[in-house]
Amino acid sequence: MSGLLESLIELIRRASTEIPDDVNAALVCSLEAEKVGTIAANAFKIIERNIELAKRKSQPICQDTGSILFYVDGPVGFDQITFAETAAEAVKQATRLGYLRQNSVDSITGKNDGTNVGPGSPSLHFHQHRSSDTQVRLVLKGGGCENVGAQYSLPNEQLHANRDIDGCRKVILDAVLQAQGKGCGPGILGICIGGDRATGYERSKTQFLRRLDDRNPDAVLDTLEQDLLKTANELGIGPMGFGGRTTLLGVKITSANRVPASFFVSISYMCWAFRRQGIELDSQNSIAKWLY
Repeated sequence: MSGLLESLIELIRRASTEIPDDVNAALVCSLEAEKVGTIAANAFKIIERNIELAKRKSQPICQDTGSILFYVDGPVGFDQITFAETAAEAVKQATRLGYLRQNSVDSITGKNDGTNVGPGSPSLHFHQHRSSDTQVRLVLKGGGCENVGAQYSLPNEQLHANRDIDGCRKVILDAVLQAQGKGCGPGILGICIGGDRATGYERSKTQFLRRLDDRNPDAVLDTLEQDLLKTANELGIGPMGFGGRTTLLGVKITSANRVPASFFVSISYMCWAFRRQGIELDSQNSIAKWLY
């Protein structure tokens, strides 16, 4: 087994079966914030037990192991073709080993060949940098939370949302309100203000690569993130929509230039089973460091 193949299989295993430390810390804090004996508190206890069992048994946290999204930062000359071939093989082997469930189907025929590999799966995003190191991040994004993502075009007359930060705030909170705990809340929002319809969604998902406890370097976006998190958690939707103090675990926002005719706000929603992990590879493509 090549060093890269072995490293990617282990990356998939860890991402599928273990919650990152920053997400686990947010879940623990949320449990402590809920009133003892409430449905919300009991929901968190079930989540906590789920996380412990998945890690101990090295089994998927959720039956929907989701869309497989690789984000690769590599040096000049990095062989993307070989990486893509190896990633596909790693997905096949991880599926056979049970780290991924067989849940990728042909959209035309409905056939499931049991490999999780096909057009668009896994999804690969390559970024070249001048550093000599190679970093690979993986997000496993379930279908339930993908279903409650949303994209708004401003201005939005129904919500009285104009083409400004307050307008963005209104449509983002509307997306949370419409979700009503669906998508396995409490959730995490990844948001892009601007861009076109495709790049807006693509950039919104890159926000899931950030740690929950980080702060946005853009002062305006940082203020918006903190305000949205506080306000959403005052809506009373709570985990799974059962009511409570924790509707969201985090809000992460980026922006992109747009053409004057369009103003999109793209909102990707991640479930509490926030499966995100990353590795840095050494010269032999072995795991040198875990990134989360």
